[in-house]
Amino acid sequence: MEFKGLTFSSLLRAWDGPLTRDLVLAPGQFGLGKVPARLMPDDATTVVCGFCSTGCGLKVHLKEGAAVNLSADTFYPVNLGMACPKGWEALTPLAAADRATTPLLRNAAGVLEPVSWEDAMEAFCGRFKGILKEHGPESVAWIGTGQICVEELAFLGALGKFGMGLIHGDGNTRQCMATAVAAYKQSFGFDAPPYTYADFEESDVIVLVGSNLCIAHPIMWQRVMRNRRQPEIIVVDPRRTETAMAATQHYALLPKSDLTLFYGLAHLVIANGWVKREYVDAFTGGFEEFAAFVAQFTPERVCEATGLSVVDLERFARCIGEGKRVSFWWTMGVNQGHEATRTAQALINLALMTGNIGRPGTGANSITGQCNAMGSRLFSNTTNLLGGRDFLNATHRAQVAEILEIPVESIPDRNSLAYDQIVDGIESGKVKGLWIVATNTSHSWIHQNSFNELVSKLDFLVVQDMYGSTETALRADLVLPAAGWGEKEGTFINSERRYGLVKRVSKAPGQALSDFNIFRLIAESWGVGKMFREWSSPEAAFCLLKKLSRGQPCDITGIRDYAHIDECGGIQWPWSADEGLAALAGNPVQERRLFEDGAFYHPDSKARFLFEAPRAVPEPVDASYPFVLLTGRGTSSQWHTLTRTGKSDVLRKLAPENVYLEINAQDAERLKIADQSLVRVASRRGSLTATAFVSGTVRPGQVFLPMHYATVNQLTYPSFDPYSRQPSYKACAVLVERLG
Repeated sequence: MEFKGLTFSSLLRAWDGPLTRDLVLAPGQFGLGKVPARLMPDDATTVVCGFCSTGCGLKVHLKEGAAVNLSADTFYPVNLGMACPKGWEALTPLAAADRATTPLLRNAAGVLEPVSWEDAMEAFCGRFKGILKEHGPESVAWIGTGQICVEELAFLGALGKFGMGLIHGDGNTRQCMATAVAAYKQSFGFDAPPYTYADFEESDVIVLVGSNLCIAHPIMWQRVMRNRRQPEIIVVDPRRTETAMAATQHYALLPKSDLTLFYGLAHLVIANGWVKREYVDAFTGGFEEFAAFVAQFTPERVCEATGLSVVDLERFARCIGEGKRVSFWWTMGVNQGHEATRTAQALINLALMTGNIGRPGTGANSITGQCNAMGSRLFSNTTNLLGGRDFLNATHRAQVAEILEIPVESIPDRNSLAYDQIVDGIESGKVKGLWIVATNTSHSWIHQNSFNELVSKLDFLVVQDMYGSTETALRADLVLPAAGWGEKEGTFINSERRYGLVKRVSKAPGQALSDFNIFRLIAESWGVGKMFREWSSPEAAFCLLKKLSRGQPCDITGIRDYAHIDECGGIQWPWSADEGLAALAGNPVQERRLFEDGAFYHPDSKARFLFEAPRAVPEPVDASYPFVLLTGRGTSSQWHTLTRTGKSDVLRKLAPENVYLEINAQDAERLKIADQSLVRVASRRGSLTATAFVSGTVRPGQVFLPMHYATVNQLTYPSFDPYSRQPSYKACAVLVERLG
């Protein structure tokens, strides 16, 4: 197979260029927060970490152009010289012995065997085209990720929908951030987290809901610790987490009663005259209806539902109502719930009614999970058309077609199925082929056993990953070996909307290629290479994304190129061409927040008060399954399904090797469970064995399991928020019994 006179293998080599070195800046040509070129050693370069959404700057130390070690970048405006354990070990997973180094294709005997890229592309295109021809454009879908670069996400989404003609594709960010997306879109008119990390340091009241910041986002917690205002730090969480232990107030409410709590707090804010009417009247809509609705959430009703006292409620409400700079922050404890979107909007409502939006130290602030979840939200072409547009809007489709110079008919005029609906499509026989990119569904998907049974119904499963050893890759018919963070270039967008650079500081092993180059191969092999002629490199794709962002709330036309991002220490969106021209040397200030002028993204420029009556939990406890199972981050050293962090000897030593269960002492005594003894934990969907950890972190009737262990999602109950379609991982009914 040849393209433009080049052999397939030489084309592959041409697409994988030399290792990236630090960009050289002329004296004085550096932005705020960036080390002057004369102070940056010539054997180091700054890259953005590839684990969580914090987006820390890591200084990678090079020898003969290749990475040998790393340290935290003192000058990067996100982490200011700090790094968590995962950051310090970021290079280790690249050298793992089980890296996927060549394509693997399942043979007639059912065994995955190495094949050439030519054979892999023939299988990929031949099998998927056959399925599409027989069953139509809805019969093949993809599941993407928040772990690859913005440019790669955009390429995948454009290739899948515009080039291959697929209708359905979603990402694993559906598991972590879909609720925030839905809540912001409905309330603000666009998916727009309003804050900057400096707000952690500027608040006098910090409300953390379902967020174990100390463990899940330790660098953000360090930003809280830099706050010199002696803030009230209020944690709302059923479990006494590490963050709750460090807080000034902890409200251990009953699981999934938080929506009722926030409506009750709104009721008290109104009753005590703490509403900022001038702000509400000028910049919001629907407040009168909301006020009438929350009148029914009296302290007595709220206390009964949440398990808190009237004194607790009044103290909490007073902090919100009388605080000068109140910021509300949430993560998975809110997002992963059966009524998650309305819960997030209840926090947004509290911020709006007290005027805590658009000022330093304020905001209704969703903290993202994955390193590039924000990039997935804006540019993956899944939940919205590229750049935050709408597939259902003919004008938006025409805009994208004109910018990309493609036929408008190639852009679907309907929305994709969500992740759970794609899985349901496998069960019903609607989805026959599945392409999974950089995510480990067989481990992470809710009600894990059900998904792993369904996979066998697929006609063809392709997994594109760094490792051929993940639970999902081992079930694949075709494995495509991908380069990882540090082995390719591109950008990530962190929780505070900051673009940061990923650089190629290490060579991918064997025949592994960057995801971007794999997509180029597929485009050529599929026969749509001409459609993507402008997607010649990640930076060329970035230039297309700039055009796609023009006029959108996420406008980045003021960013010149990758070098501009590098010299500025990252750039937060929006940064339009007009803003770039107005700023000194085109360099944006390092910390910027949204809605300072009170203008939101709805047609009338007003934010919306949205609300709905609370609903019962989908799976309540009963005599057979009397415990509520809580799940969450168990350690700052491990990440998601251990696909990368599990490769580090250092990180493995920082957390228990085997599954452990936190259980209250009263329950342990009643069940005759000794500390460190083995127990069986079971739900209606599966069971696992764990080591009991008798603790005061959970209340009687509740137990906790860290989510990164492979067996935990055998237990979780598959319920979904109706607006975001996000799974509710955080509460289900289980039984616990001692073993031996």
